[in-house]
Amino acid sequence: MTPELTGADITTPVVILKFDHNVMHHGGLGAIRSLGRLGVPVYGVHEERWAPAAHSRYLTGRFFWRPDPGQTESSRAGLVRLSELIGRPAVLLPTDDAGAIFLAEHGASLRQRFLFPAPPSGLPRRLAGKYSMFQLCHEFGAPTPRAILPGSLDEAADFAAAEGYPLIAKLTTPWQAGKNGLRSTSIVGDQNELAALYRACKRANAGLMLQERIAGSGGSDWFFHGYCDASSRCEPAFTGVKDRSYPAHVGLTSLGRAVPNQDLREHVTRLLARLGYQGIVDLDLRKDPRDGRYKLLDFNPRLGAQFRLFRDRAGLDVVIAAYLDLTGQQLNGVDQIDGRRFLVENYDPLSALSHWRKGELRFASWLGSVRGVDEMAWFARDDLRPFGLMCMRMGSRAISRSLTRRLGRTARAPSGPYYRPGRTVPENRPAAGLASHDHQPNADVGARPSRSAG
Repeated sequence: MTPELTGADITTPVVILKFDHNVMHHGGLGAIRSLGRLGVPVYGVHEERWAPAAHSRYLTGRFFWRPDPGQTESSRAGLVRLSELIGRPAVLLPTDDAGAIFLAEHGASLRQRFLFPAPPSGLPRRLAGKYSMFQLCHEFGAPTPRAILPGSLDEAADFAAAEGYPLIAKLTTPWQAGKNGLRSTSIVGDQNELAALYRACKRANAGLMLQERIAGSGGSDWFFHGYCDASSRCEPAFTGVKDRSYPAHVGLTSLGRAVPNQDLREHVTRLLARLGYQGIVDLDLRKDPRDGRYKLLDFNPRLGAQFRLFRDRAGLDVVIAAYLDLTGQQLNGVDQIDGRRFLVENYDPLSALSHWRKGELRFASWLGSVRGVDEMAWFARDDLRPFGLMCMRMGSRAISRSLTRRLGRTARAPSGPYYRPGRTVPENRPAAGLASHDHQPNADVGARPSRSAG
């Protein structure tokens, strides 16, 4: 615990809520570590026993459960059961769009059991939806790339003819991408690719938005992470540059660095205040060389996977800020630390390979760019098991990707949270981090994971 955070009340537990069935999601692991290192009792929701994040030493307890946002009552009942197992009110921290949308729209009855932000109920869905976000930007006068929701292939082709290839294609509801087998974001290079993607979306009954691709150079891709309190005041507010992403040019940050940008910070915080936004937020923007304006590409109304890149000089990140605010404690944020770098070690080599094949990156340049990073998504000297499991899973995926996909589609989701207590907390951990382990591993707490889920 940093000197600035000494004295904080860390007795309220936290539940890291995960609806997305993606065991390689590293944002939740970052939250577990960020809070667990302070001594906060942290409980994780995991889709299966061998999810890497489920083996962090900083977990007090684990719930093996695959909540379904489409099944409102069963998901709500599962959260009630989870609360009963913990035995006291807890902060609830969603790590994906589906979780943030579910809590905003269906979480009212859970507020006696959990602490979580209260944005306008329909706002997270509108912000997470790609075309609805585009419409909101126009409504509030926020710069964003030109886009269209084509009603026919001819209309899509007309937009492509006007804007030129390549185009950016996005599913309008990206939190449902895993259900239809389509990527949430992709680059369309020509007419044939456009036609194939349009027909695939029609078959899957998935909404498709086309967006102009703004030409950029090194340092033009920015992102913003912050936390907004009940009055929509954003503190802390961090800005950084996305150096590489996976998939290349359109995906999540695989290498990023913290770069203070006061103009961008003021631009985004004003927008958040006008929206009446509450909670953690993660935005992607690109600086348009044609007019010098920052165009909003994506608005994620939840924790961003790369949030551990950012810290201020008092030790605050957005997760700690949310915890302190939701538990009624004061935030004493200061300036962000400049120059920190964050690497997602399982995805950045794949991104670099894609850049290398296109002649955009040399091996020596990549090696230099990753040398001396400040933090990695998976590797941590004080918490090695998640990194080891991540390596095993990535190796297995590389060897038998098609088999892994088939098993993933046929896995049967448990109907309720299946709880296992965390390992004994080491003696050098703060006493406040200890939590009751009275719940037996095989207690009747809901359906157990199927064998295929393990």
